[in-house]
Amino acid sequence: MSEMVTNTIVLSSGSAERLLASARDAARRIGVPQCIAIVDSSGDLLAFLRMEGAKPMSIATAQAKAVTAARTRSNSGPLPDHIGLTVSLATGGSFTELRGGRVFEVDGTVVGAIGVGSGTPEQDEEVADAAVVAFVAGLQD
Repeated sequence: MSEMVTNTIVLSSGSAERLLASARDAARRIGVPQCIAIVDSSGDLLAFLRMEGAKPMSIATAQAKAVTAARTRSNSGPLPDHIGLTVSLATGGSFTELRGGRVFEVDGTVVGAIGVGSGTPEQDEEVADAAVVAFVAGLQD
């Protein structure tokens, strides 16, 4: 029977809200309003925030960054030219090469991801990294 079922660790909606708050606080610290998306391990949206002043187009890119990170099980970012555009087109735009997507892991297993957009790539990553730090700290509580 045990080989027919698997125990899974799931990112809770409460955790998603806390991670969203951590990212929001980091965006405020650096003075850059952001769009922030938190997804589960499948890339389904759990929480989202568009801060006042964040770019409307970044709604879609923040979500795409989170989905990309969750589904590829790695940070979003550039790929070789001949691969990136092809994969983006093949996935209907749900995959992106833009930086700012980070995964949340428990014992090496991805349980969710964050996507941040509206700043520079470095600012987006800084805000996403703040949520990852908060996630890791929450695991140690």
